[in-house]
Amino acid sequence: MRLFSGPIALAAVLATLPSPAAKAQSWVDPALLEAARKEGTLVIYTSVNEEEGLPIWKQFEQDTGIKVEYIRGSDSQMIGRILIENRGGRPAWDVVAVTSVQRLPAALLAEYEPPQAAHLFPSARDPGRRWYGFAANYDVPAYNTRLVKPQDLPQSYEEFARKTEWAGRTVINESDTEWVVAFLDHYGESKARELLRSLASNLKPAIVGSHLQVARTVGAGEYMVALNNYVNLTINVKLNGGPTDFWALDPIGVFYQQIGIDTQAPHPNAARLAANFILSPEGQKLLTRRGRIPTRPDVETNPPGVLQALHAKKVMPSTYNPEKERKADALFKEIIVGRVR
Repeated sequence: MRLFSGPIALAAVLATLPSPAAKAQSWVDPALLEAARKEGTLVIYTSVNEEEGLPIWKQFEQDTGIKVEYIRGSDSQMIGRILIENRGGRPAWDVVAVTSVQRLPAALLAEYEPPQAAHLFPSARDPGRRWYGFAANYDVPAYNTRLVKPQDLPQSYEEFARKTEWAGRTVINESDTEWVVAFLDHYGESKARELLRSLASNLKPAIVGSHLQVARTVGAGEYMVALNNYVNLTINVKLNGGPTDFWALDPIGVFYQQIGIDTQAPHPNAARLAANFILSPEGQKLLTRRGRIPTRPDVETNPPGVLQALHAKKVMPSTYNPEKERKADALFKEIIVGRVR
């Protein structure tokens, strides 16, 4: 496997022949595998950190003998790189795996339906067949299990807003657009504004720079609760021994890590095989090792029962809508960030 966070390769090519186990995998189409092996390489542009992503794609490499070049950066860096390459007429990527694939021009994304996509939650499938969700980000609160008892957790955001004893001991990320979109869709603008104002005024949440930082500061006991965070990050801290957990409140926003294929992919068969792999039960199970949430209901979460707890509530998928996102972002900055600062 070759890893690039820039131009430097960090690992060597593995065997060129697939392991016998590859033939037994649900995602392997023998004809597609043969064609992909002739191409020899798969180039991935992704925002998934190396610690989580590399073991998954190393498994793909071992099962197929296809060399993986793993190029990692932020969502904006990967999208920017793709657009620059396209303008220059020299695209170098095969698949992109970020949360913002749907923001790319449709002409850059191949129409393709991996067979394993039929098993995804409907909202994780692009009707245009240009992207598919391979991991889900659900928006819910989190708490420190040493500082807060489960019986003291509010059962609605209205009740949450009355927890004035948590004022100054609450935290949130500096931007939570999808969470606000779910509020707007669920409550309507007037009620959403009123509730967000109550949460900000009464809880006085601290603002931090990343969702991972939110999860870690709650797990470390710097804050008692997070007003909102991604479930998978809370679980990641929990799996690493942190005293933290999530609880589900209506509404729950969800959006996806998405995979898409380049219309001019240098290795188109390897790209199709890779998309089917990451959407398969085997690929999805690998994603759960560090707390990622699968996008198919037939794959169990780690720890078990997370999807059942989430889908017992009102789950509201966030579809790409620039106008609605601008409105939600402005509302968050005005009410949450503005009132705190």
